[in-house]
Amino acid sequence: MTNPMTDAQRKVGMLLCLLTIILAILDQNIVTSAIVPIARDLDPAHGVEHVSWLVASFTLAATAVLPLYGRLCDLFGARPVMLGAIGTFLAGSALCGAAQSMTELIAFRAVQGLGAGGLMSVTMVMMAMLKGPEEKKGPGGAAGLVGGLGMAIGPLVGGLLADHADWRLIFYVNLPLGLLIIAGLLLVVRLPRAARPATSIDFAGAALAALFASALLLVAEWAGTTYAWSSPQILGLGAAALATLALFLWRQATAEHPILPLTLFRVPEIRLGFLVQGLVGAAMLGALVYLSVYLQTVRGVDASAAGLYLAFTAAGLVVSGVLASRLDLSDRTFLLLGTVLAAAALGGIALIGTTTSLWLIRADMTLFGLGLGFLLGRLITVVQGAAPAPQLGVATTGIRFFQSLGGAVGAGALGSLHTAATHHAAAAGSSPAASIVSGTHAVFLAASLLALLAAAAVTRLPSRTAPAPAPAPAAVPDPQEAQVA
Repeated sequence: MTNPMTDAQRKVGMLLCLLTIILAILDQNIVTSAIVPIARDLDPAHGVEHVSWLVASFTLAATAVLPLYGRLCDLFGARPVMLGAIGTFLAGSALCGAAQSMTELIAFRAVQGLGAGGLMSVTMVMMAMLKGPEEKKGPGGAAGLVGGLGMAIGPLVGGLLADHADWRLIFYVNLPLGLLIIAGLLLVVRLPRAARPATSIDFAGAALAALFASALLLVAEWAGTTYAWSSPQILGLGAAALATLALFLWRQATAEHPILPLTLFRVPEIRLGFLVQGLVGAAMLGALVYLSVYLQTVRGVDASAAGLYLAFTAAGLVVSGVLASRLDLSDRTFLLLGTVLAAAALGGIALIGTTTSLWLIRADMTLFGLGLGFLLGRLITVVQGAAPAPQLGVATTGIRFFQSLGGAVGAGALGSLHTAATHHAAAAGSSPAASIVSGTHAVFLAASLLALLAAAAVTRLPSRTAPAPAPAPAAVPDPQEAQVA
């Protein structure tokens, strides 16, 4: 597949992709750090009660559309899909900034989420297409570097805007950067035109995937907190998740052009890549949530200071991003190193007590970030390298889809484990602080085991990643460079 872009244009295109990743990560971290002040301003009496929906509406929308974004990339090319995703995200940002009630903000965050679902995933598809033929390394190192910087800066920016300025700027700040990226994509990026065979989009499969993801995420959000695990609401959502999953698998097996072809799972790099991403997502999200609980309830660290511990994970991501660009190791070696480092860091946190040095915890979080940096971007590279060319978009967005589902299931399961261990320790006569520490031990031990399972899956990967044979090219060069996808 011939790329009609010059080296300078490809470099600018890569920069635009990295800016898009920063836009996505900054938004998520800025909003999360300022969510309580926003809720109190819009609804002083009951706003905080709806905070969970403010998060859930965004997550549900972003996760539900991931399979559709992948298929659209394969059919129409990455550039037009990326432009649509950024445009939708910016429209949602503008609406969020103008919201006059919590109900409006929750609805507009869902609109923003519909676009955000494509920011990270479609960007990685475009980075794979922009990579020059002489470049052996994938975009994982650079993505980890800018991702770490976004994670470090986001909470600080969100806190400053919420405390010392109008919170609406949190959403409006997305507009100039997003418009700059759109202008750059239109003026500079010239990708080969995607082949447009006479095929239809499997909207039924996309709808079933969205329903399954939504039901599963709601179970993870509500079970054990809003509703008991045995409540009719959770049992009903669980049944809905199983039913829609069964229908989705049937649809993918019988549809002429499925939204997530089951043939992808025959490729070991893709099958194992999805598994590892799901396991790491489960360990990562659950661990980060319950470390914050420990810091605030046991050690008396306030919420904003607890959020800054994420900066140490970000520092590890930055270091691993730099090292990954300099070390000449195989993909499997990077992945094994990343999962083992993450497991060691999580296991170390599982040993903390009520008086453990906070600097030791910071060191563990830095080690955790170092492992994640070797792992997450590299998984995308492995999956992209093994995907059949016509299914590059579906395979790439599949990585994000399984990470989101793994994170949701992990947060719910580890939350239940934390509650059970805490209650068991309290019933045995432990103090409140010691009881929470017992829950923290259980969560991080389980998260460490999940990371070790991911390491075991990595050992099953082929030692070299080679592209899978494709029956037909994904794109055809445009005879005129002025006509681009």
